[in-house]
Amino acid sequence: MTTNSSPQLWLYDTTLRDGTQREGLSVSIEDKLRIARRLDQLGIPFIEGGWPGANPKDVQFFWQLQEDPLKQAEIVAFCSTRRPNSTATTEPMLQDILAAGTRWVTIFGKSWDLHVTTGLKTTLEENLAMIRDTIEYLRSQGRRIIYDAEHWFDGYKHNRDYALQTLEVAIAAGAEWLVLCDTNGGTLPHEISQIVQDVVEVTGKLGTGDWGLGSRKESSQSPIPNPQFPMPQIGIHTHNDSEMAVANAIAAVMAGAKMVQGTINGYGERCGNANLCSLIPNLQLKAGYSCITEDQLTQLTEASRFVSEVVNLAPDEHAPFVGRSAFAHKGGIHVSAVERNPLTYEHIQPEQVGNRRRIVISEQSGLSNVLAKARSFGIELDQQKAEAREILQRLKDLESEGFQFEAAEASFVLLMHEALGDRQKFFEVKGFQVHCDLIEGKETSNALATVKVAVEGKNILEAAEGNGPVAALDAALRKALVNFYPQIATFDLTDYKVRILDGHTGTAAKTRVLVESGNGRQRWTTVGVSNNILAASYQAVVEGLEYGLLLHSQALAALKASS
Repeated sequence: MTTNSSPQLWLYDTTLRDGTQREGLSVSIEDKLRIARRLDQLGIPFIEGGWPGANPKDVQFFWQLQEDPLKQAEIVAFCSTRRPNSTATTEPMLQDILAAGTRWVTIFGKSWDLHVTTGLKTTLEENLAMIRDTIEYLRSQGRRIIYDAEHWFDGYKHNRDYALQTLEVAIAAGAEWLVLCDTNGGTLPHEISQIVQDVVEVTGKLGTGDWGLGSRKESSQSPIPNPQFPMPQIGIHTHNDSEMAVANAIAAVMAGAKMVQGTINGYGERCGNANLCSLIPNLQLKAGYSCITEDQLTQLTEASRFVSEVVNLAPDEHAPFVGRSAFAHKGGIHVSAVERNPLTYEHIQPEQVGNRRRIVISEQSGLSNVLAKARSFGIELDQQKAEAREILQRLKDLESEGFQFEAAEASFVLLMHEALGDRQKFFEVKGFQVHCDLIEGKETSNALATVKVAVEGKNILEAAEGNGPVAALDAALRKALVNFYPQIATFDLTDYKVRILDGHTGTAAKTRVLVESGNGRQRWTTVGVSNNILAASYQAVVEGLEYGLLLHSQALAALKASS
C-alpha cells in the first residue's frame, strides 16, 4: 500500500522499441500509437517510442505525436552515441533525433571495454569522447538526457575503473539519469545489489546540483527527478536471459535505483525484458514505492491484455498478477479455504491489479468448487440437494472421457443448467453433412456443409460453404438460425484448438476440440470430444452458439428487470 509519503519510482516503458525486438512481434504505426496512448492512460511517466531515422515507421510515429501529444507521459527518442572518429554536430542520426521533437532523449553508450575494442573497433579514449560529445551536443540543443550504460554489469565486472569513467563522462556532459543495463541478462540479484550500491556511492561523490530541470508539464506523474535527491539519478534496465529480470530490477531499486525500465508482458529480444506487469505491483503493493495511482493500478490487467491483443500474441494465462490463472483455484481444499478467507491462498487482492478470482472446475474438484463456480455465474446451488452432487459426478465422468471444463467454462454452465432442468432449448440440430473437395495441385480446399435445425417447431434446412469443414458447418448453422436470432450475426468464432487425447491409436484417436467465441464484449469457450474430429467440432460450435444466445437472453432479462 502506498501513501503520500511513499518514495517515488519513475517507470520507463520500452515496449515500443526493445519490446518489438521480440521474435515474431511486429507492429504498425497505428499499433504503436494505440499502445502509447494506453500506456499514457496507465500513468507511465516515460515511454520510449523508438529510434527516429532507423525506419520510416518510427519517423512517422514521432511526427504524429507532435501533432497530437500524449496527456501526461514524456515520449522519449532513442539513439546511440555518435560513430567513432566523427563529430556529433555532423552526425546524421542525431539530426533525426532532434527532428523527432522530444524533450527527452535516451542515448546508449558502451560501458564494457571488450565492446569498445571488438565491437566498435576504436580506443577506450575515443569511446569516452563519443559519450561526451553526443550528450553535450544534444544538451546544447535543449534536450534532456537519459544515458543507458549498455552492458554495464559485464563491463563493471571486467574493468570497474573504465566502466565508472564512462558514467563520470556522461555526468559531466549533462546526463540527468544513468541507467545501468544488464544487456546480456546474465547477472544475479546479489551482484546487481552490490554493483548498484557502489555506483550510487561513487556518483554521489561526483557532486550534486541543479542540472537544468527547466519548466515541465503540469502533471501528478510528471517525470521530474525529485530535487531532494542527488543528481544525476540511477536507473535499471534488465533482461531475462537468466529468468532474473524482475528480481534484478527489484534488487537495484532496493540498492538505490530510482528509475525502472521494462516492457509490458516482458516482451523483448531473446528471453525478453523485465516485465512491468510484475514489477509495478511488486514495487507498489509490496515494497511500498509509489509508481502509479491506485486507480491506474487497477487497469494493469486490462493494459496487459490490450497490448497482447494489439501485437497479436496470445496472453500468458499463467503470468503473475495479470494472467487469467493468476488467481485461479483448482484443488477442493484450496477453494474451500479461499471461500472462507482469500488470504489463505492469495498474496494480494486480485482487484488491486484489475484481475479476478476464478474457481477452476476439473476432475480434481470437490463440491466446494462446484458451489463456488455456480455462484460466480449467478447460480445458487444447495449442497444438501442431489443436484449439486449430480453435477459433480457428471463433471468427473465427462472429464474421464476427455472433456476439459477448466478451459471451457461455458460448456460447464450449460451442463449445470441441464442438471437443474432449466437449460433453454434455443434450437435443436437434427443432423448435418459435410462434403470436402480436395483438388490436387491446389493449396486450398472447399467444403460444403448441410444442416437440419428445428427452431420454434419449424425444421430448417440450410447449406453453406467454407474454406474447411468446421468453417462450413459454422456458416451453415448461423445461416439457419440468424433469421430467428439476429444477434448471432454479432458472434465470432475467435479461436479453435484441437488436442489428440490418445495418440497411440493413430488416426482413430479421440479428439478434444476447444472453440472460443465472442460477441465484441465477452468471450467464452466450449468443448467437444469424439473419435470423429467433425463431431467434436460440431459439439463445441453448437454449444458456443447456444451459450451466446443464453448470454443475450440474460442481458435482456436484466434490462427488463431494471426498467
